[in-house]
Formats: sequence, structure tokens, C-alpha cells
Amino acid sequence: MRPLIAERAPRRVATPPITEQPRDPAPSIWSYRAQRLWLTPLFRRVVRVGLPSFVVVFGLGVYFADEQSRIAFAANVQDLRQSIESRPEFRVNAMAISGASEAVENDIRAYLGLSFPLSSFDLDLPAMRSRIEALPAIAQADLRIQAGGYLAVNVRERVPVLIWQTREGSVLIDAEGHFVADLAARTLESPLPLIGGDGADHVVDEALAIHAAAAPLADRLLGLVRIGERRWDVVLQDGRRILLPEQGAVQALDRALGLHDATDILNRDVVRLDLRDAERVSVTLSPAAMEALRQERIRARANPTGEQSG
Repeated sequence: MRPLIAERAPRRVATPPITEQPRDPAPSIWSYRAQRLWLTPLFRRVVRVGLPSFVVVFGLGVYFADEQSRIAFAANVQDLRQSIESRPEFRVNAMAISGASEAVENDIRAYLGLSFPLSSFDLDLPAMRSRIEALPAIAQADLRIQAGGYLAVNVRERVPVLIWQTREGSVLIDAEGHFVADLAARTLESPLPLIGGDGADHVVDEALAIHAAAAPLADRLLGLVRIGERRWDVVLQDGRRILLPEQGAVQALDRALGLHDATDILNRDVVRLDLRDAERVSVTLSPAAMEALRQERIRARANPTGEQSG
């Protein structure tokens, strides 16, 4: 018998471990295009800003397309505004005016016509300031809403310096020639110089200088009259006039006063003292003085030797 031979087990072949294939790092064509598109500034701006804005605008357009929605929205806005404006911190209860005389203060209150209390949102301060400054007596105005619920109005009045006699009547003007008020509407604390004539309000500074130079004639000075919008006449209480030139009026008046001190000419029968010619002074005598001079000349011609008759 053959010896039994042990059967060998079949050899197992080791199979290599299954490993995953490495992923390709390159993106797909669609992913690549999406990334490239997102890197575009315009596309990002459209997605981040444009698209939300379009959605909001479209939604508002759809909402306000309905008339009832528009009415309801307007009513809600009005109610919200009224609830804010009616709050105590926005309420104005009174108006305080400073820098104005009693008459001007009354004019301001009547001109504005405000009825308190009211909301500060109903006050247009720039427009109110323009209206106040439109008053002739007001040079400048400043309006502020102060804590405590009152409107503070601070004004600077025009100060009258001259009385200007016009064809329509006598008015007060300030140093810049602006109309302040009618003379009858104001009570003056002290007398003011009087001027007259067309265009006198355009040369107030010159009129004031002449009045200052005429201080020695203060007790008999009536006023100044502008002649032809070119020069001045000094008018005295008794009707005498000093005719001043266009240029150097103050200097000419000083010469006239010096002549009066030396000769007492303004107390003689002179009705006009003409200083328009810088080279000479001309005088116009009163009718009585002219008649006396005429008679004297007749007598001189009748008696050329100067002998007395009789």
C-alpha cells in the first residue's frame, strides 16, 4: 500500500488592499465658472445690493399699487407725526421779544399772528425771521426756541437820526438812510435834525457832518435842504439861507461861520449867503435893504458932489 500523503492546503494568494483613487483637485467646469463669476465685483454688487433692493422696491410697488393701502399708510404716517409733534417737549407756549420798543413789539406780534400753544414743527424760523426783518423799524432779528417751551425773538431796531421831510410827509430815517417810521407814529426822546429835498436820504452821513459843523447856529438852525440832488442849503429860522457848494460843504460852512464871527453878517439884512464859488462870497439883501440901497444910489446920482441940500 502506498503510504498516505497528506494533502497540502491550497496556497492563498494575498490580495493587495483596496485603496481609494486620489480626488482630482481641479474643480468642475460649473464650479469653476461659478467661482469666477463670484469674483466679479459687478456680480457681487448685484447679488448683495441690487437683488435685495429689487425685492424691496417690487414689494413696495405691489403694496402701494392698492389705493386702500396707500390711504392706510398715509393715515398711519399722519398719526405718527401728530403723536410726535404733540409731545410736551416739542410744544411752544409763549413768545418773548427783546430789544424792541413797545410799539415795535406790538407790530411784531400782530405781523406774525401766532396763536399759542403750538408745536415747534409748525414754526418756520427762517421764514419768520425774514418777515420780521421786512418791518421798516427792524435792522436784524434772531429767533430761537428755548428750553421751557417759549419762542425767544431778539431784534435790533433801526435808530432814527434824522427827520426827512418829503412830499408825502415827515418820516424818520436811520444813519444808512433806511425808512424807520412816520414821524407821527413815534414819540422822540430828543429833537432830531431836519432835512428835506429829493435824494437827501442817500447822503445822510454828509447831512450829519454839516449839522455837526453848524453847531454854533443850533439855536437858529431850521434844517438842511438838498438841492438838485447835488448840494445843500442851510436854512435858518428867519428864512436866511447859506448856499453850500457840491464839494467841500463842511469847509465852506466853516468859512461862513468865520465870516459871521468877523462881520456879524448873518444878523444883517442878508437873506442869502452864497458860497458856491470858492473864490468869492455873494450875498443877497432883503427887499427892504435893497430898497434902501436903491434910494441911496438915487441920492448919490442926484448929488454927485456929496453936498447936503438945503
